[in-house]
This record gives sequence, structure tokens and C-alpha cells, in this order.
Amino acid sequence: MSHWPEHILDEVGRLLEAAYPFEGCGVILRAEGSGALRIRSLRNAADNPRVAYAFAPEEWLAVCIDADVRSERVVCVFHSHVDAPATFSREDLLRAAPEGHPLLSDVSYLIGSVHRGCVHYVSEYEWLEGNFVLRTG
Repeated sequence: MSHWPEHILDEVGRLLEAAYPFEGCGVILRAEGSGALRIRSLRNAADNPRVAYAFAPEEWLAVCIDADVRSERVVCVFHSHVDAPATFSREDLLRAAPEGHPLLSDVSYLIGSVHRGCVHYVSEYEWLEGNFVLRTG
């Protein structure tokens, strides 16, 4: 179960559907002070974007610089699984915590299951006790 407002989930869903038949990806940022949320879609630069995602380094750097200027921080990474379940895969784990520690602290991961171009289910995962676990509340 996700704690994100419906309009945020709707926008993430539209972005993931638009990326089909490849995995879509991006981030949700939160402004310090106001708590306003902003979504930023990123190009999937993975070698095989049908089964994996990777942020293009130059785009990721631009997001980080822009977030700093706007006093925002990344609070969620999102991506889709193409014609596959919205589960945290081994590939996801290797990208999010390659050394057994999350690269981004206090960041959740939304995964959308996109079948035939339509989001069927979205799961949210968070780092807890040394692993990414399904968020239940």
C-alpha cells in the first residue's frame, strides 16, 4: 500500500505507461518547508530497457543540482516492470543497494506492473532491517 496522494500515483502511472514497452523511471522530490511534491521522469539508459532501468548519469546530475537549487530532496524512486509483477527484483536490489547498503537513504521505491501498456498494480518498498520490504501502511 502506498502513502502517496492519488494525483501523484496517477501521474507516475501515466509516465510508466508512456514508456511501455520499456521500463519507465524517475523520481519524486519533496520541497523542504512546504512539503510540495514534484515528479521528474528520467530517460531509461539501461543496456536492456525492457528488463532493467538506469538513470542517465547526466540527467541524474541535473536532477540533483536542480533539487539543491529548489531546496528539494529525492524521496522516492519509481520504475516499471514490463509485463511482470511489481516486486522488488534482484536487479532492483543490486541497483539500489549494490554493497548491501542503500545508495539513497530514506528513499522509497515505487514499482509499477505495466501489462500491454497499462499499469495494473503499484507496490512500494522501503529499506528496513537490511533489506527492501513491501510497505504495508
